[in-house]
Amino acid sequence: MQSFSPAFNRLWSAAIASNFADGVLRVSIPLVAVKLTTAPVSISAISALAMLPWLLFAIPIGGLADRINRRTFLAVAHGIRSLTAASVSLATATHHLTIGWLFLAVAIFGTCEVIADTTAQTLIPRLLAKEELESGNSRLYLAETVVQDFIGGPTGGFLYGIAIGIPLFVSSAGYLIAASLILLIPLQAIHDVRVEGDAPKEHEPFLQSLKFGIKYLYNHKPMRHLVLMTTSIGFCFNFASATIVLFLLHTLHLKPSYFGLVMAIQGSGSIIASLTAARMSTRFGRGQVMGFSMLVQCALWTATSLMTNIIPVVLTGIVITGLGTYWNILVMATYQELIPNHLYGRIHGTRRTLVWGMMPFGSLLGGYISTFGLRIPIFIGALVGTVISLFNLKFLLRLVAFATTVDYVSEDIDSNRDHEQL
Repeated sequence: MQSFSPAFNRLWSAAIASNFADGVLRVSIPLVAVKLTTAPVSISAISALAMLPWLLFAIPIGGLADRINRRTFLAVAHGIRSLTAASVSLATATHHLTIGWLFLAVAIFGTCEVIADTTAQTLIPRLLAKEELESGNSRLYLAETVVQDFIGGPTGGFLYGIAIGIPLFVSSAGYLIAASLILLIPLQAIHDVRVEGDAPKEHEPFLQSLKFGIKYLYNHKPMRHLVLMTTSIGFCFNFASATIVLFLLHTLHLKPSYFGLVMAIQGSGSIIASLTAARMSTRFGRGQVMGFSMLVQCALWTATSLMTNIIPVVLTGIVITGLGTYWNILVMATYQELIPNHLYGRIHGTRRTLVWGMMPFGSLLGGYISTFGLRIPIFIGALVGTVISLFNLKFLLRLVAFATTVDYVSEDIDSNRDHEQL
C-alpha cells in the first residue's frame, strides 16, 4: 500500500474515529426518529435538516476555512458533535427526547458536518502531492466505508437493540477521539506544503473574499457545469432516498434490528471501489469511469423501485454504493486539481451550497410524494437522474481532459481580477 506523510496519516486516523461515530448515528438516528413518529414528512425532514446547513452556511464556513486555523476549526466541529450526541443520549435515557429536539440535534450535526467536511477537504491538497490525490482520497473513502458501514452501522443497530440511548453516547466518544487526533497534526506540516503565493490576502474584507470565491466558480465554465450537473443529480438522489428507511421497514418488511446489517452489506461495494478507483481511472480514464458510474447508478436506483424482495434490493445496493464511491473519489480528485488551495474553502463551500443545499428540498419533496406510495419517489428521482446522466457523458470526458492539462493549483492567481478566460 502506498505510504503517505505522518500528517496525512493523522488526518486519516481522525477520519476513522469520526466515521465510526457517523456510522453509529447513520443507523440510530432514523431508528430513534421512527420511534418518535412514523409520519413520512417528519422522517424526510430528518434528512432535510441534516443537509440544510449546506445551503445556509457552506459559503461563510468555506470563507472562514480560508482565513483561520484549519486544524482548530476542524477539532472544534468534532467537539461540538460530541457534546450534541451526549446530550441526545441523555435526553433519550431520561425519556425527555421529542421529535423537535431531535430535529435541532440533527441540524447541529449537519452544521458541524459542513465545517468538518469543508475544512478536511482544504487540508488534503496541502498534505498530498498532486499525483497522490486519487490514492489519498481512495484511502479516506476506504476508511469511511469499512468503519462507517461495516463497524459503525452494525454497532449502532446492535446497541440500539440494547438501549436506544447507548449508540448516541458511543458516537459522542468517537467524535471526541477524532478531535484529539486532529490536534496532533503539526501546524508546521500544514504550512510547509503551501505553494508560493498560496496565502490569502491579509486585509481582504471577509464579504469581498466570499464574493470572489463565488465569482471564480461562476466564471470557471467547466467547473460551473460540473456543479450544476451534480446539483441536479443530488436533488434526484435525495428525492428518491428520503424515506428509504420506511420503504425497507414497511414495504419490504425488514426488521429494524437488521437495518444496520443491510447498510453494512451494501457498503461492501464501496470497499471494492475504494481499492480499485485509482487503478480503474488509470486504465479506462477518469471521465469514462465517472460517466459510467453515474449513469448505471441511476439506472439501478430505478430498478430498485420496482423490486418486491429485500435480497435483490440489497444486492443492487452493493453495486450502487460501489459506483457512487467511484464517482465521489474521482470527482473530488478533479476538484482538488482545478481549485487553487488558497481559494478551496470558499469555492468548496460555494459548490456545496448548490450541490448539497438543494438536497433538503429533494428530501422534503420526496417525503411528500411518498405519502402517495413509498415506491413513487424512488422511481421518479432515479429516472430523472438517469436522463441527466445521459446528457452529460460527453461533458465529463472533456472536463477531465481540461483538469489534467491545466495546473490551476500552482498558478498564482490575482484575487482582484476577473477570470473570464476560464
